[in-house]
Amino acid sequence: MYSGINSLKSEETISQIIYFGLPGDITIKGKSLASTNIKNDDDFIPNKTNNVIEWEQLTSELKQSLTDSLYKEKLIVPIFVDPETCHLHYEGYCKTELWPLFHYILWESTTQTSEEKNWEGYVRFNQMFANEIAKYYQPGDMIWIQDYHLLLLPEMLRKLIPDAEIGIFIHTTFPTSEIFRCLPKRKEVLKGILGSNLVGFQIYSYSRHFISSCTRVLGLESTPTGIEYNGTTVSVEIFTIGIDVDRIEKRRITPAVLEKMEALKGIYEGKRIIIGTDKLDRIKGVKHKLSAYEYFLTLYPEWQGKVVLIQVTSPSNSNDAKLVETQVSELVAHINGQFGTLQYTPVHYYHQDLDQDEYFALLNIADVGLITSVRDGMNTTSHEFVLCQKENHGPLILSEFTGTAGSLSGAILVNPWDHEGVAQSINEALLMTKEERNDRYKQLYKNVTNNTSQFWAKSFFKELKEKVNVILDPTEPMPVLNPEEVIDSYINAGRRCFFFDYDGTLTPICNTPSAAVPGPEMLKALTVLTNDPRNYIFVISGRDQEFLDLHLGHFKNLGLSAEHGSFIKYPGEPWKNATEDMDLSWKDDVMNIFNFYTERTQGSFIENKKCAITWHYRLADPNYGTFQAKECQTHLENVILPKYPVEILVGKKCLEVRPSAINKGSIVNSLLADQDDCDFVLCAGDDKTDEDMFKALTSAGENSKQHNIFTCRIGPPNVKTLANCTLAAPADLIELMGKLAKVSSI
Repeated sequence: MYSGINSLKSEETISQIIYFGLPGDITIKGKSLASTNIKNDDDFIPNKTNNVIEWEQLTSELKQSLTDSLYKEKLIVPIFVDPETCHLHYEGYCKTELWPLFHYILWESTTQTSEEKNWEGYVRFNQMFANEIAKYYQPGDMIWIQDYHLLLLPEMLRKLIPDAEIGIFIHTTFPTSEIFRCLPKRKEVLKGILGSNLVGFQIYSYSRHFISSCTRVLGLESTPTGIEYNGTTVSVEIFTIGIDVDRIEKRRITPAVLEKMEALKGIYEGKRIIIGTDKLDRIKGVKHKLSAYEYFLTLYPEWQGKVVLIQVTSPSNSNDAKLVETQVSELVAHINGQFGTLQYTPVHYYHQDLDQDEYFALLNIADVGLITSVRDGMNTTSHEFVLCQKENHGPLILSEFTGTAGSLSGAILVNPWDHEGVAQSINEALLMTKEERNDRYKQLYKNVTNNTSQFWAKSFFKELKEKVNVILDPTEPMPVLNPEEVIDSYINAGRRCFFFDYDGTLTPICNTPSAAVPGPEMLKALTVLTNDPRNYIFVISGRDQEFLDLHLGHFKNLGLSAEHGSFIKYPGEPWKNATEDMDLSWKDDVMNIFNFYTERTQGSFIENKKCAITWHYRLADPNYGTFQAKECQTHLENVILPKYPVEILVGKKCLEVRPSAINKGSIVNSLLADQDDCDFVLCAGDDKTDEDMFKALTSAGENSKQHNIFTCRIGPPNVKTLANCTLAAPADLIELMGKLAKVSSI
């Protein structure tokens, strides 16, 4: 990973790369930390015995000295985290909560206290990184966050540096939404990630699971390229990570490695070698591998005495490491006891951290590579095995559940739980012809050398830069509504008109329509604005008369329009039906179609208004609801539109059928005609039905050369609209209304 990131120094637009955070013990050669110059990699050696500085020894002076030295010589900014926070963050939340869940392992029930403490440590750890990064940040810097240890960091940075260009790459797997939703802090974690401009994953399925979690857990809208969140689109992309090919190819043929190779060839002379190197973690599938190997020796007895499995497991700090070690040791003893002789040991098991020379020597001499992880993100061993097989062209047997399986097309893919299938694949690999081995190896080598760590880093950097440029592209701007400009025009106007949508504009969108009630701040502002005699205010909504009367009917000076203009109530007057002479016989046919889809779409429901019918699917499964809505829309277009003078409105998680002669634009035109002295207009809406208002006001402005017309779309700035400006959320509009109310009350 670091070699890939370091390669970005060759990019013309990057002047320097600063690393924040440094794992492990800090070891500095020499006695005086303050006088130490850190000039090369050997001067900084994490986790090795030399002069190890414990936490208790780190005085403020030592911290500052170390920070100055590391930044000056290495552009590294250490984050000084106390041991308790480190433990709660890493051993606690990361390894107890996130790591198992991300790898499809549901934990046993934990106490509320321990989960809360771990979470507090995780939040505190992320906040420490955010605070330190903010100190060094300069406008134009790009921030790249790595992995699940810092999932809250994007949102924290977004609050501290709103305009920062932030990307996060999640190296681990990402589970299905059904698994992810088990996480108690699921919403907080997702919102933390969504503080980024760009979220990267290893393979498509991980990105799909993330998007699905955002739609199901947070109720957000997804697009073909990402997630709509807080008025913008967070891009979700795939970046296949690799290894430093040049470094590994040089490292694998050093004299020390070649010497080890000769020694190992002597030890295993006459034997075919299957190599497995894994961390001792249950997700690595070592038990599955051993069980499949036992099945292989049983199914193909002719290989007994001719094949050995060399299994190296490096120690793990997972909570169940001791249990897994016991189970693996018992399996090894069982296999060796059943098939071994004085001259033959079928499994050579080493529970230790391998010396790098021995590691590459083993990969060089192996005949078959065997990886049976049950869940895994980036498995670097598979790539390193391929590079080390440049002479032998040994086959690679790879679990289909690894993140690298999709990019290594020449591998033999297996299901780790299918012991017979894995056993057959081992036999196939050992019997494979030279021609097939060569063909498979060519594919593998091409995959590995094309998808290097350098290519991964440059691809991510390029995508992040492009996404930010798209957002900041000045060629097609969608300006944010300027409150000061609106207030100034408002003060100088003699007569002012306001046209507001309701749902998603004056109130946030709610899963249940009845829950979208006016907030106190909105009511307070509306009270003041409607009492100003120079103001003419209308709420033009898709809601029915009863709802609008219930929540807004007490405003004597407020005009209301229900069902997108089908009914209108002028201030101080009763409701009028604009469609009383229209034929509504179409409603029965539409109701039959909506009933058909409601019966087949769990969570959907019908809202039958006087002049319109709306089918809501916000509470349905997000993916299935969207699919059914498209089917329903097609059905309506084929059956209803040719027969009746109606139109179909595609709203936010809803479909509405209404008379085509009535829309919000026609109502606005009618209202403006009655207010010909109006010299200030503010119109706000959030969906397609409001585009009719924007269109009508745009035409009115062109015809009258009226410049004080503010049409504002509430929501993401990158959505095509006829409005001339945007605000991110209803809260922003309410805030503006409050400011206008203060001006009115002066």
